[in-house]
Amino acid sequence: QVQLVESGGGLVQPGGSLRLSCTASGSAFSIVVMGWYRQAPGKQRELVASISTVGSSPRYTDSAKGRFTISRDTTKNTVSLQMNSLKPEDTAVYYCNVILGTVLGPTASYWGQGTQVTVSE
Repeated sequence: QVQLVESGGGLVQPGGSLRLSCTASGSAFSIVVMGWYRQAPGKQRELVASISTVGSSPRYTDSAKGRFTISRDTTKNTVSLQMNSLKPEDTAVYYCNVILGTVLGPTASYWGQGTQVTVSE
């Protein structure tokens, strides 16, 4: 029903920046939350940042606060993650996630295929 296309991953030196973008397309849907997760080798997938399409405050994992900024364009069904002051520990596969739903609750969750972010000299 929903297809997510991600872009912006790559190799960057510590202290550098990257901007990830994700656009949702497909059949008719109502997105209530858009966000980014990441998974590093040997670790569980974790939420990095999320934002409501209704207008609530964005959420960040503690390690991302002050460095990452999530934003969305509801008219284009796009969510972006600006990552600054990147650290080697940020190295992971980053996945775009969208949650469809209503005021009663979520109805479906979709994932992108993932984009590799590597922070290294």
